[in-house]
Amino acid sequence: MSKESILEDLKEAIIKFDIDNIRALAETALKQGVSAYEGVMNGMAKGMEAVGQKYQMGEFFLPELVMAGETFKEGMKVFAAHLKPSEIASRGRIVIGTVEGDLHDIGKNIVASMVGASGFEVHDLGVDVTAGRFLASTKEASADIVAMSALLSTTFPRMRDVIDAIRKAEVTVKTLVGGAPLNLETAKSLGADGYGRDAVEGANICKQWAAVKNP
Repeated sequence: MSKESILEDLKEAIIKFDIDNIRALAETALKQGVSAYEGVMNGMAKGMEAVGQKYQMGEFFLPELVMAGETFKEGMKVFAAHLKPSEIASRGRIVIGTVEGDLHDIGKNIVASMVGASGFEVHDLGVDVTAGRFLASTKEASADIVAMSALLSTTFPRMRDVIDAIRKAEVTVKTLVGGAPLNLETAKSLGADGYGRDAVEGANICKQWAAVKNP
């Protein structure tokens, strides 16, 4: 089996949400001499990119994004241990989480999967994350981007708390917010650097920022 066909199989597994077989495909790729980096970036990541495009064209919807993200994570369970330190965080480091008071994580998880597939080192803090924890993790990871999610409008002020804490600490980092109830004007009023209308747009903004920083 050629390297090209193996990478194509990994890509198709993501597009078809083949979560039952993705780990076996990843293990086969390694056995056939495909590096973990190639398997992730030239195989699975290409699949995630295709899924994002299908979403933007209206062919896929939120359930498909969730399934693709879960399939990607299963494949990463095989490849992660074989990635070299120099191959990680090629685009930058992202701290991501759902803000304090909110336990919703679907959108946040999709963004985390998509930016991970794009070559970012992702530090996922989970849900109900305080401003203090966001700040501490941002410093610890030397993050380039802090991404916050909220599905409850009552927790919007917690996003401002995170942004204010980052500014007060004089940490140089881009801030991105997203969540169904938000809009661009709300994001601006919170002081965020960017607003992702959905998971795909949020991931694309991260890639655009990385391109500017690392041309």
